[in-house]
Amino acid sequence: MPGFALSAQCRAPVEDVWKLLFDPARFPDWWVGVETVRPDAPGEFTQWPAGYPDFPMPQKLRVDHANERVTVSCQVSDIEFTWQLAEAGGGTSIHVSASLPEREAHRLDGQHQVIEESLRRLTALAEAAAA
Repeated sequence: MPGFALSAQCRAPVEDVWKLLFDPARFPDWWVGVETVRPDAPGEFTQWPAGYPDFPMPQKLRVDHANERVTVSCQVSDIEFTWQLAEAGGGTSIHVSASLPEREAHRLDGQHQVIEESLRRLTALAEAAAA
């Protein structure tokens, strides 16, 4: 299965980063390409990509509090992103991994760029909130 992993260090405490990852309503604030989010049933939400108001994409959100991990699974493309946090001194180490099914392999480079920029935005937003 194609995929990638990225990491970043954030000066904000884990709790501040966790608040942004745990709440899909905050995704448009930092996740590149996510324009709108509507909460659905617990553990589910629908997102609309930027520029595609008529293309709702149902998602599943699995939260593992014990391991400080959030997994977002797209129910349309079967692309899965797992975000994991760890305390790092006074800040947070953020790791994200992505896995794509073979039929979505052509999107690997684009998804890498989106998540790389989203990771930067998530870090900056958490640090601003902590300041």
